[in-house]
Amino acid sequence: MVTMRDGVRLATDVYRPAKDGKAIETPLPTIMERTPYGKTQRSRSEIEVGMTTPMLREEVASHFVRAGYMVIYQDCRGRYNSEGQFSKYLSEGADGFDTAAWLVAQDWSDGRFATMGLSYAAHTQAALACLNPPGLSCMVMDSGGFANAYQCGIRQGGAFELKQATWAYNNALEGAEGLTRAAIAGEDLKAWFDVMPWKKGISPVRAAPDYEAYLLEQWQNGTFNDYWKRVGLYMEGYYQTFPKVPIVLMSSWYDAYVKSTLDNYIGLSGEVDRPLRLIMGPWLHGDRNTTFAGDVSFGPEAPLGGNVTPSWLAFRRAWFDRWLKGKVDDDHPDPTARLYLMGGGSGSRDAQDRLDHGGRWITTDGWPVTGTQFHSYYLHNTGLLTETPPPIDAAPLTYDYDPRNPVPTIGGSLTSGRPIFEGGGFDQREATRFFGSRHPGLPLSARPDVLSFETDLLDADVVVMGPITVELHIASDALDTDFTVKLIDVYPPSKDDPMGFALNITDGILRSRYRNSWEKPEPLVPGEVFKVTIEPFATANLFAKGHRIRLDISSSNFPKYDVNPNTFAPEGTGRTAKIAGNTVFCDAIKASCVRLPIVPKETLIPLPPVSTRRQP
Repeated sequence: MVTMRDGVRLATDVYRPAKDGKAIETPLPTIMERTPYGKTQRSRSEIEVGMTTPMLREEVASHFVRAGYMVIYQDCRGRYNSEGQFSKYLSEGADGFDTAAWLVAQDWSDGRFATMGLSYAAHTQAALACLNPPGLSCMVMDSGGFANAYQCGIRQGGAFELKQATWAYNNALEGAEGLTRAAIAGEDLKAWFDVMPWKKGISPVRAAPDYEAYLLEQWQNGTFNDYWKRVGLYMEGYYQTFPKVPIVLMSSWYDAYVKSTLDNYIGLSGEVDRPLRLIMGPWLHGDRNTTFAGDVSFGPEAPLGGNVTPSWLAFRRAWFDRWLKGKVDDDHPDPTARLYLMGGGSGSRDAQDRLDHGGRWITTDGWPVTGTQFHSYYLHNTGLLTETPPPIDAAPLTYDYDPRNPVPTIGGSLTSGRPIFEGGGFDQREATRFFGSRHPGLPLSARPDVLSFETDLLDADVVVMGPITVELHIASDALDTDFTVKLIDVYPPSKDDPMGFALNITDGILRSRYRNSWEKPEPLVPGEVFKVTIEPFATANLFAKGHRIRLDISSSNFPKYDVNPNTFAPEGTGRTAKIAGNTVFCDAIKASCVRLPIVPKETLIPLPPVSTRRQP
């Protein structure tokens, strides 16, 4: 047990090299992971290509110990064998710092340590690093590390990400015992999602008050206030003083932390003594050694293992050896960024009935990609999406948004959603497996509250790679409402998919009250026209010749985001709803558009085979 500054003790396992059954006394560098998921449990992050079951952390520790490292695993405060109360994210900075200070003071430590970990274990890394702990020497942040949790990870575009609700329920259940566990297990979570928002004592986690308290706190803190600027939630507030140590930043296009990862890369770039490496795959959250996300396959090149590195263990060991032991191989290139460009597949169904979307790894000198050109595609009231602005007298488009009948979430950049939703790429068509679907088989574009705009058939491949912005000129008869956007790769009809396949690539949302300021919400003035900007997550996708680029606009995407009741009620409290008449303008003066980052296909540099380059 390691004692924190407030006397709370955290359960900590230390793995040390030994000889003849006795620990070696030579001081060595240490690798540390802090997790809320159980330091002795199997970690879903520790699985390699060909494995069916993740490795135990003990097995991973053994690998690094044999390579000459100490290894520490620690249970976060209030989780598993650690003392204290769990308050998601908010204790990790101070607890990580105190653990680091204890670590470097041990006789077996040489005073240096590295951090590693997936998801929450990446958040714990970011939190402790913001406080500049003694001895921190390099980091491997996998699919996590909040740049700004208000903008990605807890909230997005002002809306609340309901993965926080499913995570709270699942982890409260996992950590409970006896009557408390029985009470939580007895809740019908799907029924609870039909009666949002929740409040104290009226939620599926009311039997676990610590979880209920932090969840409602996140939900109801709607403005960008001091709550969001705390250590553990706001890495970008510490960029100027962040430790100048080598960092690997990894995520994937269907992960919930795309924006955090790319914002952290940009925010920490530019320092010679802070080498950065960026990896962006096509997978779901942490599934780095899979070939698919949802109903879409990206081909045999997709897994990290065998394509980017021989294995994830090998990659990390090489990174730690380089920066903790000075083992450098200059014989092979070491690209700054390795990005998976999705698309270019056959479009047929594979043996698992997944769409072959395909893709390939490329290398770049950073992010955004050099040579990116931003093209504006304008919305026409005829449903066209073109680079030609619309006529000056084009009429606007209006639809009714009913909070009681939101557009169902069908995939996307999601994680932690079971049993309510799942992430990945899917045909944008309602089905019983998607929560909230009322008309199985109906395309989302057929709903009266969805506006769809698409290009003509593409006469050549188009590579979209980078940040995306959507500018809309809008009006509403409500005091507040949401606008959602979704970028879609439209496959033509085929033998396997005679109705075509509308593949979701990325999406975003804006809560209108925050159109001018995240700190000072303003109601809409019914009938007045406003310009709003929506920023979907960045992506990298090849829209193939013969496909169409489509943009869908609506006012809900539930249960990915909480539903706006259209009343300007304080966040997370509105229990009455109003149907909003929402308008999108499509004329030359009020020209709504999507700005796409286009990269010339011929400029892309393929990632060399693993056998010909240094790791990492």
